[in-house]
Amino acid sequence: MRKLALSDEILLSIQQPARYIGNEMNAVVKNPSQVDIRFAFAFPDVYEIGMSHLGMQILYSMFNKRDDVYCERVFSPWTDLDQIMRQQKIPLFALESQDPVKQFDFLGFTIQYEMCYTNILQMLDLSGIPLHAEDRGEEDPIVIGGGPCAYNPEPLAPFFDLFYIGEGETQYDPLFDLYQENKRKGGTRRDFLLAAAQLPGMYVPAFYTVTYQEDGTIASMQPNAPGIPERVRKELVLNMDDAPYIEKPIVPFLKVTQDRVVLEIQRGCIRGCRFCQAGNVYRPLREHSLEYLKDYAYKMLKNTGHEEISLSSLSSSDYTYLKELVLFLIDEFQDKGVNISLPSLRIDAFSLDVMSKVQDVKKSSLTFAPEAGSQRLRDVINKGLTEEVILQGALEAFQGGWNRVKLYFMLGLPTETREDMEGIALLSEKIAELYYDEIPKETRNGKVQVVASSSFFVPKPFTPFQWASMCTKEEFLERAYIVKHKFREMKNWKSLKYNYHEADLTVLEGVLARGDRKVADVVEAAYRGGALFDSWSEYFHNEIWMKAFEDCGIDLSFYTTRERGLDEIFPWDFIDTGVTREFLKREWLNAIGETVTPNCRQRCSGCGARSFGGGVCFENQN
Repeated sequence: MRKLALSDEILLSIQQPARYIGNEMNAVVKNPSQVDIRFAFAFPDVYEIGMSHLGMQILYSMFNKRDDVYCERVFSPWTDLDQIMRQQKIPLFALESQDPVKQFDFLGFTIQYEMCYTNILQMLDLSGIPLHAEDRGEEDPIVIGGGPCAYNPEPLAPFFDLFYIGEGETQYDPLFDLYQENKRKGGTRRDFLLAAAQLPGMYVPAFYTVTYQEDGTIASMQPNAPGIPERVRKELVLNMDDAPYIEKPIVPFLKVTQDRVVLEIQRGCIRGCRFCQAGNVYRPLREHSLEYLKDYAYKMLKNTGHEEISLSSLSSSDYTYLKELVLFLIDEFQDKGVNISLPSLRIDAFSLDVMSKVQDVKKSSLTFAPEAGSQRLRDVINKGLTEEVILQGALEAFQGGWNRVKLYFMLGLPTETREDMEGIALLSEKIAELYYDEIPKETRNGKVQVVASSSFFVPKPFTPFQWASMCTKEEFLERAYIVKHKFREMKNWKSLKYNYHEADLTVLEGVLARGDRKVADVVEAAYRGGALFDSWSEYFHNEIWMKAFEDCGIDLSFYTTRERGLDEIFPWDFIDTGVTREFLKREWLNAIGETVTPNCRQRCSGCGARSFGGGVCFENQN
């Protein structure tokens, strides 16, 4: 019987002890002494968030299918346990074996959000692993990072031995084989990293030297060791049905954020929204077959006992066999008490018909993401959604019995005017009016509720907006107040509600999203100053970060409000996502010119993703 890393006394004194004991249904148990490689899969946030992440479950399942690899999970200890572990010198441990993470061969982080960066340092620190890659010895695990934030790894570069750029299913097996071969030959840590850096998708920051211009921009980034490629091309799965998936998802003991079976129906997106990083870096769109999805839906529901299944993708409505899949799920599982969740749908007649079958209309709200308040600005961001379509969708929803609508917008988008901002309130008002004008009193489900939320715009790498400047905290708040004031002028203001995101958090996210290696000093200084769980508003302390910028002599505005020149070298330019810089530049100029670009199924725009040789780029070709 395995011994828990935490005593009963500690477990009884902390919140949610089930976060730390492992042994959940479908967790993999192996004998650590009978495997060649131990991999600690780390999620730098609390258990409930990490266990809701699909990518982690996919790779956990895939790694553990190998007899020679044991993959275990580790999450950020919550603040109460963090304190106890430091006081009592308890090292960070993996859930399955409860062994210290420092004993593992690899510590792999999935990096989903910039505001988790200080938690990465927390986990290294608690593990007793030196924060800086250059200070690690032969006995320390290889620290590897992946996930969406790895598309600009530079603000974290000093802390990682290795980054995996792209989708994890393709190169981890060769990486593990390489590790074992290096071990057999008696090779050093450096020998392994040199060999790994020559695998597709692998980036070892230590083997690249960055030089800067006098103005602080990058002059060059060059390999400094033999055989290291100048550019790293992202990895992706071309045939989705060949990729491993999860037959037996782990079922947590406590309620997590996504407490359901998740069925990934496709990767990528055809839409081309100019603010969306995922829509660009995950190109081209690739779909699972209907039979593959039916098979996994059966297996995962049977192996978990979950009562809900959710379809996962960036834009579910674009999945070719959506209708067939949804009708299958309704026919097969609804009478077994299984709810079907359909996020990322465009609101049209089919979607509403389906949702009325799978949702309790009176309890649920419908979500639209117009992103901008005016048609002009929606054209700038290439949203491909007209006011007419939004209002028609809302009307059909109201006629179907819904009376609650959520609207998502962004403030601070390039070229935004006061008219665009006020358009958020005006569009919300039009939707409320529609309900009262078109739905007879006797058939209404009470009053209409329209909740509009705005996040603040962050220009992300590998998007056409990577050249854009960002608002200051004060400018963001000023824009939010303009919208809020306009809402108060609306006739139906009692039916309307407006929320907005934290401005100081967004500014910081912008720095970390587009930062270079110099920003790593700020991340470390903020961590040492007490920054932790920055993505949780109750634990975010902006003053800690501002002091870190000051102490490190780093000008925050250099990374945020400065508009970039078209020829500036970006910290992430060494990564090849398939989508060319020329295409992104063309789209940036199209945005300024308010020109709409058709989606991938309407017309190929020559983004470069065709070079991968599959996906939507090759549909309908004989």
